[in-house]
Amino acid sequence: MALEPEFIICDECVSALDVSIQAQVLNLLNKLKHDFNFTYIFISHDLSVVKFMSDRMIVMNKGKIEEIGDADEIYDHPKTDYTKRLIDSIPKGRTEDIMAAAEKRKKMV
Repeated sequence: MALEPEFIICDECVSALDVSIQAQVLNLLNKLKHDFNFTYIFISHDLSVVKFMSDRMIVMNKGKIEEIGDADEIYDHPKTDYTKRLIDSIPKGRTEDIMAAAEKRKKMV
């Protein structure tokens, strides 16, 4: 933060973490983004985390863009079979678990 970056690249930054720790890191990223007014590029295979963190989303397959647009719109109404399969592969409740853990953590701070 000392160099006041305009954007930060987060590549699979929470993929190996427990969901409650993920929520803490994701909340910290959002707080830092707000406090220091930067943008991040959030790279992840976990679309539930991407949906939680992002306003806009790009879904890629073998280096090619499948879809690009509003994260909620893509998540709720995927246009390609590849994106549909990615979303269908997310364990049910995953997004809700992350959001609940984030809310719980917020109340504790």
